[in-house]
Amino acid sequence: MNNKIVISLYDYTGEALRPWAEAGYLCYAYDIQHPKEGRVDRGICYQYADLHDHNTLNEIQDSFADKNVVFAMAFPVCTDLAVSGAAHFKKKAEANPSFQHEAVSYAVWCARLFNSMGVPYFVENPVSVLASQWRRPDHYFHPYEYGGYIKEADAKHPTWPEYIAERDAYPKKTCLWIGGGFNMPTVLPVPVEKGYATQHLKLGGKSMKTKNIRSATPRGFATAIYEANK
Repeated sequence: MNNKIVISLYDYTGEALRPWAEAGYLCYAYDIQHPKEGRVDRGICYQYADLHDHNTLNEIQDSFADKNVVFAMAFPVCTDLAVSGAAHFKKKAEANPSFQHEAVSYAVWCARLFNSMGVPYFVENPVSVLASQWRRPDHYFHPYEYGGYIKEADAKHPTWPEYIAERDAYPKKTCLWIGGGFNMPTVLPVPVEKGYATQHLKLGGKSMKTKNIRSATPRGFATAIYEANK
């Protein structure tokens, strides 16, 4: 194990950190769903954090001030941002006129934190209002474009094989806002059926399980990010 650190915000599954942890990096996943006492699993430290509280980000920054952080990433909640949920925006605004401004600010806070730490980073979200209310994304990608980074022998998803296509062979346009010298990895696509992905239709509902599976970082993309930025 080395002393190089990678941190990930709004990260429940830890999928984005897996390649880094397997290579010996010290990895920290922050999310409000983690137990307050924290836990460690396969080299990843899962830490409870209310990332909608600006003080929490200040505390994270302070805790790593004298540490060797080499990469960072964030997956801010997209419920109030994704254009796929635009039909509900009016009702949400009636209940809280600033709901979207608040949601945008959480993503911006992550970028500001990473910039202050001086590390390569990305902030990820599906196609959303961040493009108009913050700034245009630097990159777009679909999971299948990086499916080739997953070995044939590992084609089935180890946790959710019934919900996620083998080798991430599904489309989902995703945006990245980057900084700090981040390197966008080379694509290595796998064949994918035309049209919209249907895999997540098996989930249904609005449960936290559904949200966590739908937002889990594609394994191929996670590996590609590691290979391009290690």
